[in-house]
Amino acid sequence: MRAVLFDMDGTLVDSEKLWDISLAALYEYHGGRLTPEVRASMVGGSAEDTIRTVYTDLGLDPDPAAMAESDRWLHEYTAQLFDGGLPWCAGARELLEALAAEATPMALVTNTQRALTKRALNSIGEHYFSVSVCGDEVPRGKPAPDVYQRAAALLGRDPSECLAIEDSVTGTTAAETAGCPVLVVPNDVAVPSGPRRRQISSLTEVSVAQLRRTYTELSSQLGERTA
Repeated sequence: MRAVLFDMDGTLVDSEKLWDISLAALYEYHGGRLTPEVRASMVGGSAEDTIRTVYTDLGLDPDPAAMAESDRWLHEYTAQLFDGGLPWCAGARELLEALAAEATPMALVTNTQRALTKRALNSIGEHYFSVSVCGDEVPRGKPAPDVYQRAAALLGRDPSECLAIEDSVTGTTAAETAGCPVLVVPNDVAVPSGPRRRQISSLTEVSVAQLRRTYTELSSQLGERTA
């Protein structure tokens, strides 16, 4: 394990609950109501996919200018919520501190746009990460592998040398497609099991040594399957 690549929303900070608020407000603005089922389908998605889902669900005309304005409105609303402070997911800060103490390179890998990620990093602490990659900095956001491929490249590592930590189906798919073994910590939405992923219920359950064992075990299984 030469590096650890962290998702942000729902993995390090419990910001999905703030997105719940801003997305519900966007629906109300358009005269609709966000259902739990539709909200669950958005978890981990890119900004473009989220706005596309909103417009399809509400039956709105998918006018590019209107969708761009909705995206701007949603992110400004969410930024105000982020500025109030982001609650840590259990065990996340302690794990970052432990990895930093061992000088393990870390990257933040998120579908959230750069402007909003910068606001979030004010709460999380930018100093933990050697690099960060955002959904608006690559051709395709998660579930495409682009953000993970770019993060590994910026660290000078192959994705297979990096353990990804994710909370969503979308993010796990992106990390696996890039070639990373994945530690899954589901937040609001269940994530199916798979041969390239290991699941735990909270980051309080793992030490750095356990992360390394998980990486080694998953990498060994992958090697057996490709041999």
